[in-house]
Formats: sequence, structure tokens, C-alpha cells
Amino acid sequence: MFKKISMCVLAVCLILSFSAMASDHAKKKPVKKGILLVSFGTSVPEAQAAFANIEKKVKAEFPDVPLRWAYTSHVIRHKLAKEGKQLDSVEIALAKMMDEGFTHVAVQSFHIIGGEEFHGMYQNAKAFAGMSEGIEKIIVGYPLLGTEDDMKKATDAVIANIPKERKKDEAVVLMGHGTPHPANAFYAAMLYHLQQKDPNIFLGTVEGSPTIDDIKTMLTKKGIKKAYLIPFMSVAGDHARNDMTGDDKDSWKSILGKEGISCVPVLKGLAEYDNIVAIWIEHLKQVYAHFK
Repeated sequence: MFKKISMCVLAVCLILSFSAMASDHAKKKPVKKGILLVSFGTSVPEAQAAFANIEKKVKAEFPDVPLRWAYTSHVIRHKLAKEGKQLDSVEIALAKMMDEGFTHVAVQSFHIIGGEEFHGMYQNAKAFAGMSEGIEKIIVGYPLLGTEDDMKKATDAVIANIPKERKKDEAVVLMGHGTPHPANAFYAAMLYHLQQKDPNIFLGTVEGSPTIDDIKTMLTKKGIKKAYLIPFMSVAGDHARNDMTGDDKDSWKSILGKEGISCVPVLKGLAEYDNIVAIWIEHLKQVYAHFK
């Protein structure tokens, strides 16, 4: 009889212990909201002006929200590490935020399209919300071009930023990165939107389509003799300074120069223009609104 009573007491104690543990785990952590800004990254010091502008605008919109940065490019991160500059990957940045007790994180991408880099980042970021003791809620904002409305806004913003001295019979050639991902179609769609407003604005890509050969053909058919070369990337980094305006024979400046087209480089990334950054920030505001 005594043995049965002892077993019952032990069982009750175990139940109470597990109930207490469950209750302890069920306690919600204090709400702590944060923002993680994500970019491909750059190792070009002059291009950092774009990120400085982004940070200034985000802090103005969210003055009391902790802000973190992450670069998706491991090549850029490793290169900067050799220079003594430590930049986190998205995964490391989120792990640190999780350790700091953040419960809600708005992740805003400063990529141009939802290509391979964006989707890899998205999948890994969302995984942190499914971890035990992980971040309660993670929402990822659209890249620059996420919707039809974004393309219309970006078209107007790009046109507003074209150098004022450019004449209507002179071309504006924008350089996008390009990707084998289906999202590359956004570049062709943007080209359409731009040309609806100004038929002498062109958009090509380094690693996708339209190509520089496509753009060259369009320019020569129109008999254009002068073109402004402008990066359609968040920063005027390596691609802008080498592939677009470098002295190598394969640069866009050299390729178009051989066709008798005089090129005027504009080394300024999209994130240096306030009206472009406003589109990204609108995406961030939409995401952050879900935390209220």
C-alpha cells in the first residue's frame, strides 16, 4: 500500500515539474522589434555613400528601432574581412539578433529584383522564425522591383535623376546586374516602362538579358552618337567601375565607343537617390506595420 502511495506521489511530482517547465517555456519574451537591412554588398569605398544614404533615411523613418546590416555576398564579406572590416551574413546577423532577444525583425532587402540572392536570403531568414526559442516573427520586404506599381515608381524616379544636360536625342543606358533566375524578366519589363516614357532610355544587364549587344544594336539603328552610362544597381561598385566604364575592351564604354558612340559615365548607385530609396523604405514600412 505504501509503495502505491509513493508511486502516486512521484507521478504527481513529475506532472507538476513538467507543468512548471511548460509554463516557463510558454512565457512570452518581452517584445523587442528590430530592422535588418540586407544588401549584396560592396568593397568599393566610394560606393559606400549609397549605404550611408540608406541608413540615414531608415533612421529618420524609424528613429527608435535598432538597426543591423548584413551582406549576402561571401566574396565581399571575406574581402572586407582582410581589410579589417567585419560584415555579417544574414544568418550571422539574425543569430546575433536572436541571442539579443529580438522577437520581431523586419528584414528589408536592397536588392533590385527577387532573384537568386534575394530568394536564398528569404528562405534562410524565414528559417529563424521556426527555431525553438527563435525570433517570433520575421517578415521580409520586397526588393526594389517587386510589383508593377514598383516599376512605375522606379521609372519615374530614374527619369527624374537623369543629368539635366542630357538632350533628348542622346541615349541613357542603364546597366543592371542580370541573373539566370526567372526574375530577370523584370529588366525587360523595366525597359518597356522606361521606353514608354522616353524611347531613348535603354536598360541592359551584365549577366542576363537584354545584353550590351542588344542595346548596341538598338542604339546604332537609331543613329545615336552619345550615351549616358548609369548603373541600375544599388551601388556604383565593381560592375559600374569596370564592366560599365572601365578601359578594358569588353567594357560597355569600349563596346559602344567602337560604334562611334561617345559615352558619359555617371558613377552613382540607385541608393544614392532619395526618390529610389523611398520605394525600398515604403516596402519596409509595409512590413513593419505587421508588428503593430
